[in-house]
Amino acid sequence: MPGGEPVSAFTLASETGLELTVLDLGATVQSIRLPNGEGRSVEVVLGYDDVAGYVSPTNPYLGATVGRYANRIAGASFTLDGVTYAVSANEGPTCLHGGVDGFHARVWTVTDHGPDSLTLELVSPDGDQGFPGQLTARATYVVAGGDVSVDYEATCDAPTVVSLTNHAYFALGGPDGGGVDAHVLSVQADEYLPVTTASTPEGRTEPVAETPLDLRTPAPLGPRVRSAHPQVARVVGIDHTFVLGGSGTRTAARLEHPATGRALEVDTDQPSIQVYTGNRLDGTLAGREGRLLRQGDGICLETQQYPDAPNQPSFPSAVLRPGETYRSHTRWTFSS
Repeated sequence: MPGGEPVSAFTLASETGLELTVLDLGATVQSIRLPNGEGRSVEVVLGYDDVAGYVSPTNPYLGATVGRYANRIAGASFTLDGVTYAVSANEGPTCLHGGVDGFHARVWTVTDHGPDSLTLELVSPDGDQGFPGQLTARATYVVAGGDVSVDYEATCDAPTVVSLTNHAYFALGGPDGGGVDAHVLSVQADEYLPVTTASTPEGRTEPVAETPLDLRTPAPLGPRVRSAHPQVARVVGIDHTFVLGGSGTRTAARLEHPATGRALEVDTDQPSIQVYTGNRLDGTLAGREGRLLRQGDGICLETQQYPDAPNQPSFPSAVLRPGETYRSHTRWTFSS
């Protein structure tokens, strides 16, 4: 295990039978199981049966808390208060999800644990993966009824940048539910961030209207991820940031699996949501029960700050300063 530390799993349960299992490694959502009305429960996120998959350098962040900066920082560098910082490059010249040894690869410390809640903490030292300032991050999971709440907080001792999110891959139909193609998605966003060939933002917003990324009304995902639109073709599916209007906690997206009637609503206070349709899953990794993880087997709905915001003055600031507290709230509401 990372640094030789043991890895522990914690299962939270609600009164309705929803079960959430979180690993202290990466503050990772290993499992979400929902009752199916027939006396059984169904797994609705991708994962591994044991810890080995999560510590593999090829793990595609299944269920992990990613940081210090979620998504991409172009050129693996940014300038803050006149100082340029080089951070860990782990996707060509790009810093993805905090770098080679990001928060997903660390064993977090459990600071509070009850039957329906769990809080974990991680101290990231100054210079960690090249990021300035010591950052103390906390992740809290709470289950109630059909809800899973994911809350992040962070404080620092010097100016830095931060964006934390959870990288769960949802598959509401279960292991044999047909993957992304079998789902219908709506996203409450009028604009998105077009990306370069390196999947980093071009630095502007574009309307979703008249594109396959117009998900303001529910749409089957299969045709959208196979569109010939240049942005979809560029990333072989959807891997884009959608700009959420308004402020405070509001509905960002709704994912439905018509064959089973299961649905997931995502509410958040974050400025954007990254929709990623598992485009890079290529069948080389085995998930639960030895099943190969293939393209489109799951979909990520990552609530977060804008990617590359440290390099984009027109984007909402992701800077955190001493005396401030970074906060992020997301709620997953499951129904059937």
